[in-house]
Amino acid sequence: MSETGARPSFVVFPAGPADAEDLARVHVQAWRETYRGLLPDAFLARMSEPGFTRRFQRDLQGLAGVTLAAADRSGIVGYAAGGPSRRGIDGEAEISLLYVVRARQGRGVGRELLTRTARALAERGAASLMISVLRENHPARRFYEHLGGLAEPARQEPGPGGQLVHEVAYTWPLPLPSGEG
Repeated sequence: MSETGARPSFVVFPAGPADAEDLARVHVQAWRETYRGLLPDAFLARMSEPGFTRRFQRDLQGLAGVTLAAADRSGIVGYAAGGPSRRGIDGEAEISLLYVVRARQGRGVGRELLTRTARALAERGAASLMISVLRENHPARRFYEHLGGLAEPARQEPGPGGQLVHEVAYTWPLPLPSGEG
């Protein structure tokens, strides 16, 4: 149930290899909607749904992480994936991917994906959570701050095509406080 007591208009479920094509569609669409003006247009234009379908099929066969999808009557509209933190900090998990197509943003999908993924990672023993976002992605940064994420200083990371990008990590202790999930 949502904060207003109404049932959400979407469901969240564990994604599997059969969902790979839909996840790839969401991934490419969300990147093109989110990163236009933040990443090179040529890179975004080259993104390949078939290529990401193969990647998701491969990644979803392993049991190392958590991948949850959100779907409404139109199909899959968002997803989140997480596992151990790439920083290698003991007890820290990372949500490495969290995307919702623009037309479904602002309806609780991203919040539900983040909180359920965090819950699943906590059940696997994680004591804290981090997620990174491009420094210039202000809508995503506001979203994570609204959910109580604490911003770390920006850092440079290799980005698409080898260009350097600035990312900000947001962190939370797990389990999330009851107000966040």
